[in-house]
Amino acid sequence: MAAASMIKAPVGQSPRLACHAPGRGGGVVRCSLQGAVVGGRAEWQSSCAVLSSKVAALGTQSINGHVAPSPSPAPSQNGAVLDLVPVSSITGGAITKTNLPQPIRIADLSPAPMHGSQLRVAYQGVPGAYSEKAAGKAYSGCDAIPCDQFEVAFQAVELWIADRAVLPVENSLGGSIHRNYDLLLRHRLHIVGEVQLPVHHCLLALPGVRKECLTRVISHPQALAQCEHTLTAMGLNVVREAFDDTAGAAEYVAANGLRDTAAIASSRAAELYGMEVLADGIQDDSGNVTRFVMLAREPIVPRTDRPFKTSIVFAHDREGTSVLFKVLSAFAFRDISLTKIESRPHRHRPIRLVDDANVGTAKHFEYMFYVDFQASLAEPRAQNALAEVQEYTSFLRVLGSYPMDMTPMTAGSSSTISSSDPSSSSS
Repeated sequence: MAAASMIKAPVGQSPRLACHAPGRGGGVVRCSLQGAVVGGRAEWQSSCAVLSSKVAALGTQSINGHVAPSPSPAPSQNGAVLDLVPVSSITGGAITKTNLPQPIRIADLSPAPMHGSQLRVAYQGVPGAYSEKAAGKAYSGCDAIPCDQFEVAFQAVELWIADRAVLPVENSLGGSIHRNYDLLLRHRLHIVGEVQLPVHHCLLALPGVRKECLTRVISHPQALAQCEHTLTAMGLNVVREAFDDTAGAAEYVAANGLRDTAAIASSRAAELYGMEVLADGIQDDSGNVTRFVMLAREPIVPRTDRPFKTSIVFAHDREGTSVLFKVLSAFAFRDISLTKIESRPHRHRPIRLVDDANVGTAKHFEYMFYVDFQASLAEPRAQNALAEVQEYTSFLRVLGSYPMDMTPMTAGSSSTISSSDPSSSSS
């Protein structure tokens, strides 16, 4: 095993451990604890102990004076305790950052402001897009920066053009946005929060245009699918055409003066591009909600005084579906609820060949698994679950441990309501 190396981090950042260890089947075990790469049970124990001591030193503050106790460690079949870290009640508290002089960095040339009116937040789309509204809900009064592609939003944060990015990852009707799951793995940004936004679609056209004159409706493919039945019930004999995004469709109709074309977008898009709302609330399901994640260059310090969610991604080499069962059991034994599990093809190894003299050569698809679970990385039960998961996998990375969005899911939710923004509570 290569010797672990400790790199001194700047003030306000956690130290990073980097090492590699041989995994099962001779592979390389890689695991990330909020961006720090560790390997082996001994190093997991060391890094988890450091994190536990850090959280324990935060103080005894809690919400309403109540701190939820952690569950007891889960014994294995032979009676041995699987936990690497002693399970005990841990309290969370506010973090006090010491403002010491630091070397000049690129951040000083383009300073990242604190949470509030000057925060620069990248989103995909054009003004009037639902992503812009989500950015306003996540960071009230921010300076929203439109990007033409999802990857551009990632790069804007990495290159210090923006301080945060707010991007969709799943919709209650359309399912996951797979592109962003792939980009989460490709880039090194951290999830620092989430926001859930009710989607309210409108049918927009140029002023004076009647429904009977329409021959075409354009919008994002998911928006078209979410309004399919309503458009049919309205008696519109129109062609549905896909566009890059909802607000972009409205901008295109207005810019080209298309009087035979309508767009499905938000009411804000109608105001921005001088269009009329022919029909309001045309989504087929009133419970249409999109979940967005908030991305930053550095992770936040996980806490235990409010509901947290943790997102991970892992892969395995040989053991097939039995590995997935073992991974899920690691959470089930510790009473940790999973909120999502998603499989995506392994980009570098999409197909594995298995030779068998009796039946020939079989082709097995390789997958990465994305999992969200309801627990903070500061909780010993979450640390112990990940330590056990690391034993079964060839690759494990923590994408982020962040506060859950607990705002009510109502259609009238204001875009100025602050969501589960960690900046206001941890800075």
